Formats: sequence, C-alpha cells, structure tokens
Amino acid sequence: MDISALHSARDRIQADPRSGQSLLLYALIKTLSIPQGGHAYLLTKLKEMNPDTRQLAYALMELMAQGGATRVEWNEAVAQTDAAIAGK
Repeated sequence: MDISALHSARDRIQADPRSGQSLLLYALIKTLSIPQGGHAYLLTKLKEMNPDTRQLAYALMELMAQGGATRVEWNEAVAQTDAAIAGK
C-alpha cells in the first residue's frame, strides 16, 4: 500500500499549519481517521482546494478506502499533524 499521499499531506501541514489548504487537508485527515464515523466531510470543501491539494485529497480518500487509516503509519502522521496544528 502506497502511503506517500499521507506523508505529503503531513509535510504540507507541518510546513504551513495555518494556511487554508493545510487546514482543509487536516480536516479531511481527521474525518477519515474516525472509524465507522460515516466520514462526514462536506464535499463542497473540495471546491476550496487548489487543484494540487484536491488531487492529494483524492489520494487520501483512496488510501482510507484501501484500509490505510487503520495502519500505524496513519496514526503516527495524524499525531504529527495534530502537533503542527497545535503549534508544537
């Protein structure tokens, strides 16, 4: 399973945690991380993403569909993005 999209998203969020694109990716990652949570993410948010970020979002959704959100690497990346957003 290729988890490069997850690492790319994490790196973008860590590089600029206050940018709108980072916050959109962060919200998507957090939503995809909720097991059996219905993955309630407003798809209209995709319109707010630039094309590059939107492609990354699609890759994250595919990774989740393949079971990537249950992997240790996913949880580690989520913890790292949480820290970046919190300013740690």
